[in-house]
Amino acid sequence: MTTTKIGSACKAALAVAITGSLFAGTAQARLAGHNVILVHGFQQEDLANPPANLQEVKDAGEDYWRTFWLSRAEARIDWGSNGRIEGGIAQQAYEQVRQISQQGLCNDYCVIVSHSTGDLVIRYLLENQARWLQSEGLQPLKILAVLDYSGAGGGTELANLAMSLAYNDSWYNWPLRAAVKAFTGIEPEPGKLGVVNDLQTNMARNLAVSPNSIPRLRFVAGGSSYGGITKPFIAGTDDGVVPTHSACGATTADGIDSCSSGISLAGKITSQNGPDGLYYNHYPVLMNEGVTHSGVLGSETGNISVPVVNNTTLNGLRVDFASRTYNQRAWWQWWGSGDRYIEVPGSDQTDMSNLVYSTLNN
Repeated sequence: MTTTKIGSACKAALAVAITGSLFAGTAQARLAGHNVILVHGFQQEDLANPPANLQEVKDAGEDYWRTFWLSRAEARIDWGSNGRIEGGIAQQAYEQVRQISQQGLCNDYCVIVSHSTGDLVIRYLLENQARWLQSEGLQPLKILAVLDYSGAGGGTELANLAMSLAYNDSWYNWPLRAAVKAFTGIEPEPGKLGVVNDLQTNMARNLAVSPNSIPRLRFVAGGSSYGGITKPFIAGTDDGVVPTHSACGATTADGIDSCSSGISLAGKITSQNGPDGLYYNHYPVLMNEGVTHSGVLGSETGNISVPVVNNTTLNGLRVDFASRTYNQRAWWQWWGSGDRYIEVPGSDQTDMSNLVYSTLNN
């Protein structure tokens, strides 16, 4: 195996140092000098046992982020998954957006971190929050950027199947039924699927799609969730819940294999079935073939992250991940230089959230 390093020595040193930061004593509740706001994803427990009030919603939201991001954020926008985005979810979210504005947490700009369906929730809020707040004489939130982990803004085919199963379960075979139940946590019934309605690919892709000036940095997973039983029912590559076409920010719901036409999720530099286009201001920054849908939030190590959009500044936020390219031969290859790969060195020694936080905060 031959190796060629790209980038400065300090970037390489940072990649090695990331592991040590896992054990840092006191976490800062800021990222690149700005307050962090968290927006969680779909919580299937809300369908089986709908929360009785906003306090229960907030308690669940706090637990959602406990692995890594909770101690690094100044506020959260929590919401109940038994609601609809343009209904109860918007009302719950706006109560918290109002408080964030009144407290001035985003007066010097803030960074939003979303996961999964949080991508779609925050997209709706970004389109409407200025008008809502100004109608009450409040200052709109100043958002520097949004970090979207496993973003479900483009929906998921699992939601399409869940809705179909809810209204006509006569012919579906048991593997499909098992996949849908793994995703929703319940036997689908009309009127009981909450935000799953909004996660249908056509619904998601027609909700709050007006372009705006806030960059969406995408962090994309390709691991296996629920023991792999959901993967056969999702178009293209996926993380067991969200298809790559959604996580990358692709403009269509066609199944794709990577966010890049020239790099695989595993970092192999070769032709790929990538997106025909990306939503305005959406930037696939990192891909990781091994990490799962929930593992991106800090619970999984041992997986290599691959840089896509790198060495750039987005709305004042510097994206500068260490990277290296190398050649690798398969065990059966006795000749030639092997295949070419690119990776973030040392990324398998930490988790994806810590990698992103340490790099952007540098």
